Amino acid sequence: MLFIGKYNYLTIQRLTSVGMFLSDVEGEEVLLPNQYLTDEMQIDDTIKVFVYLDSEDRPVATTETPKIIRNEFAYLEVTDVTEHGAFMDWGLIKDLFVPFREQSTPMQVGEWHVVFLYLDQKSSRLLASTKVDRYLENDRLLVKEGDEVDLLIFRKTDLGYNAIVNQYHNGLIYGNEVFRELKVGDTLKGYVKKIRDENKLDISLQKTGFETVEPVGQQILDLLKKDNGFLNLSDSSSPEDIYSRLQISKKIFKKAIGGLYKQGLIKIADDGLHLIK
Repeated sequence: MLFIGKYNYLTIQRLTSVGMFLSDVEGEEVLLPNQYLTDEMQIDDTIKVFVYLDSEDRPVATTETPKIIRNEFAYLEVTDVTEHGAFMDWGLIKDLFVPFREQSTPMQVGEWHVVFLYLDQKSSRLLASTKVDRYLENDRLLVKEGDEVDLLIFRKTDLGYNAIVNQYHNGLIYGNEVFRELKVGDTLKGYVKKIRDENKLDISLQKTGFETVEPVGQQILDLLKKDNGFLNLSDSSSPEDIYSRLQISKKIFKKAIGGLYKQGLIKIADDGLHLIK
């Protein structure tokens, strides 16, 4: 069975004037057009290809890498708008279609949107949707507190930023815990800070708890040694300054320098931190 909108490992069966025909274990065939053939490809080789639908809605294979695969999310650009809907660049020859019914707001050429790619059961076509919340699932969590996760920012709110977590869940990054510029479409790493009622996920951009203090303390010591024993940050520095220099929250910074102070390694002064030699 061919998996439309996903990567498939298929076997090369025969060469024709239009390309190579590949087949799965059940014998279902798909064409890999001539422009994707290489000299290394031989009959009976198994190769990895992406299978999608051509302009006539027939399955076709490609060795190109799409910017999104089925049942996942990505940040894509609108390339055209017609009377039928919008089209987006997803890295393949044929653009990705977004019907009007799947647009949260009317799309315009040149705009970028976070979309979900799915296989429409009625038409058997690959379609994209900007109605992201509909395709996120928090009823059955596949993460736990403390886990490192992949994030895709899809919305800014009064509380902070909503992020797609591991291409599956909806998570919230609180604005008062963000000390760097974030925008819709950004991809980055984060951590599950807390799981609240109804499986709501609070996400942090840095590890929380004691486990972060020791490596942060070493990071501060390394900077002090590099800068002749002085670092112009202290417990009175702003959260923004601390994040700009160290990419950590002020809370973690204060824990780290407190530990270094108790060990007699640094002196905390009004002008900053001093290394005790």
